Amino acid sequence: MLVIKIGGAAGIDYSNLCADIARLAAQGQPIVLFHGGSDGANTLGEQLGHPPRFITSPSGHTSRQTDRRTLEIFMMATALLNRQFVERLRGLGVNALGLSGIDGGLLQGTRKTNVRAVEHGRVRVIRDDWTGSIDQVNRGLLQTLLSAGYLPVIAPLAVSNVGEPLNIDGDRGAASVAVALEAETLLLLTNVSGLYRNFPNESSLIGRLPRTELAQATEKLAQGRMKKKLLGAQTALDGGLRRVIIGDGRRDQPISDALAGQGTIIE
Repeated sequence: MLVIKIGGAAGIDYSNLCADIARLAAQGQPIVLFHGGSDGANTLGEQLGHPPRFITSPSGHTSRQTDRRTLEIFMMATALLNRQFVERLRGLGVNALGLSGIDGGLLQGTRKTNVRAVEHGRVRVIRDDWTGSIDQVNRGLLQTLLSAGYLPVIAPLAVSNVGEPLNIDGDRGAASVAVALEAETLLLLTNVSGLYRNFPNESSLIGRLPRTELAQATEKLAQGRMKKKLLGAQTALDGGLRRVIIGDGRRDQPISDALAGQGTIIE
């Protein structure tokens, strides 16, 4: 089992990704595709007069400030991207089926009652927040789809225990799905070549990272969104996965190249 997370940042050629998925699927490789949607949500928010706002936690992690309107925009943007993935994959002969973590209670989580953010050196509490963390994956639903010959394409939303939609971190969402399915590999594709020792110097790419050094790398080497990817990798490895690969989604064959060793392999 291979779980692939493709980021929602600009600069990634989804056509190449889908062509690579089609090649692997034709060879019998079971795949689940989990996607982001940040760039599309940013663009749509600007068009609708509700531009994105980002906050930084006291621990230094940056995330989207998700009020109810932002959540609705995020749902619209990720739904469009989900349909576009399904369109491309089905056009290539892949029996893709799109859904979000809300559908069928696929990803069940807990809504954060408040979020702490640092602004101008002071910590403030945000209460109108629609983000959450994943508590449970509906493994039976995914197994039913996979056994019926479908390739699930999952948008990064979850549902709370009272039915509220939640914006979730896509990397951790993909990691949770990989753990639930007992996948061998989680592949996190992004718009850089992998983890760099000296960001943004591509020649400093770290080809292999022992899992025992992952926490230190998260703290000292990762910049920006890469921190979230390494936290997702930690979730996957702690859950029993053999390896996590951070690969370059901009390549002509991004999945095949990553599985062949192009990127950062954590095991």
